[in-house]
Amino acid sequence: MRLFNALALLPVLAMLTAAPVCAQVTFGARGEEGEPFRRQEWRVPSSDTGIAAHALLFRPAGPGPFRLAIIAHASTQNVLRRAQMPQPEYRALAAFLVVRGFAVLVPQRLGHGATGGRYVEDQGGCDEADYARAGRATADQISRALEFLRKQDSIRKDGAVVIGHSAGAWGALALANADPRTIGAIIAFAPGRGGHANDEPNRFCAPHMLFAAAAEFGKSARIPVTWLVAVNDSYFAPDFSQKLADAFRGSGGKVDFRTLPAVGSEGHWMIELDAGVNAASSELARALNPPKPVATKKP
Repeated sequence: MRLFNALALLPVLAMLTAAPVCAQVTFGARGEEGEPFRRQEWRVPSSDTGIAAHALLFRPAGPGPFRLAIIAHASTQNVLRRAQMPQPEYRALAAFLVVRGFAVLVPQRLGHGATGGRYVEDQGGCDEADYARAGRATADQISRALEFLRKQDSIRKDGAVVIGHSAGAWGALALANADPRTIGAIIAFAPGRGGHANDEPNRFCAPHMLFAAAAEFGKSARIPVTWLVAVNDSYFAPDFSQKLADAFRGSGGKVDFRTLPAVGSEGHWMIELDAGVNAASSELARALNPPKPVATKKP
């Protein structure tokens, strides 16, 4: 009976994860702007040339050009949860950014929800998880969306900010090797993969591989990272996150690691809540507008 049920699910899974059927892939705005903050559906490039990633764009009033902030969402190894994922919005965070003059893009990556397609970020099994490869695949998708938006007249070509959440933040760490003139800052909320192994709090798949991948990302990092984690995060608790940040920093990455107050019953999802954005507001403001170095006169 269990085998029959599993087989019966296969067509459903295939339908949920299949690439959208379309005659031609086109990118850009879809439909009219709405509320809040000129909310508008967009399609942006993915790493599959036959699939346009679904996205939301929020903007301040006026023609711009605006600094761009891209928010990279969390993920899961569970195929059904990925297929059923709604379009991420991060409304509280988007509002925080828009009122500070940013255009905010929230793309939904391949293998998730309405975007569909193959899950290119798969880390593999628990014992042999390839976190470096998974992070680079996430970074590639963030980069493609960013490069497309930089070509729009309303978007500045410099000073972009990448804000990642969980697996999205892990991909942001892999993107820290990008040109600092293009991406000015990376803000990572509880970056990592393999947390909650077997749905158990504070249990990880192959943590040694996670540390090794963090060190690998740090070797080529050129962009400063603000690393944020809530004290009640049971996916990547502060002590564990500090060790990950140390591995990234130890091989050359620049990290400002900060622990934030407890938010809700599970701090891992603080970035999705008004209270979480409020708790992180001072750290966000500091990362978005770092103080300029004071010029010193030569003797």
